[in-house]
Amino acid sequence: MDQEQLATRSATRNDEYNNGENRVKLSKYPLTIWEVAGACGVLLCFAVGLLGVYLTLPDSDYSFLKLPRTLEDLHLLRDNIEGYTSDYTAQVLVGYCVVYIFMQTFMIPGTVFMSLLAGSLFGVLRGVALVVFAASAGASSCYFLSNLIGRPLISSLWPDKLVFFQDQVAKRRDGLLNYMLFLRLTPTLPNMFINVASPIVNVPYHIFLLGTTIGLIPAAYVTVKAGITLGELQSIGDLYDIHSIGTLFLIGLASITPTLISKKNAP
Repeated sequence: MDQEQLATRSATRNDEYNNGENRVKLSKYPLTIWEVAGACGVLLCFAVGLLGVYLTLPDSDYSFLKLPRTLEDLHLLRDNIEGYTSDYTAQVLVGYCVVYIFMQTFMIPGTVFMSLLAGSLFGVLRGVALVVFAASAGASSCYFLSNLIGRPLISSLWPDKLVFFQDQVAKRRDGLLNYMLFLRLTPTLPNMFINVASPIVNVPYHIFLLGTTIGLIPAAYVTVKAGITLGELQSIGDLYDIHSIGTLFLIGLASITPTLISKKNAP
């Protein structure tokens, strides 16, 4: 009898070990081969686009071409690329958009430097239009890529934020556009997180796109305008003073006021 019990316990432990091992394997490979292939295909498209821009530029030393991480990097990039803006306008615009969209798609930090660069190279009006277009396109690209492969990744990276965002979206389903505008205008949630989490919590794309495009305009204006006087900027922290943050927050509150009023008047 004791031998039968020992054999049963041993078999149970082996089953638990095998099940645990299988769970570990599943957690290590949360994506299917087709999902990985799709993500690699998106990456290849960006690489081909950048290569096409590079091949149309004249022969020169382009060692200065790198993603800016500091204001010093940004100054170096601006000083070198400024001469190409007038003679190779199309290539510079396409290259700028591809890089910006690439950074937004794969959640690479540093788009604030790209926004400053737009102001420095193209002025306020064209700079804001360029930044809003590139940021909206990049956010859309991130939205669709996340819809393809994002669920297991965001669940492991930001589980608490995802639950919070999902609850808020469910509560504000009737006034979802106003809520998306509020999120874009205020630092309630990071823009990077909003891009990747929106398809996971079932935010419709048309609401996501409209909220993104309109909601990014004020912040884009502040950053692009600062890029015109890039030489006077001492740090990124100088971009958003108390006045700028307060203004954006008030605009954000105004965006959700209609929703709050409709809920209050609801029977």
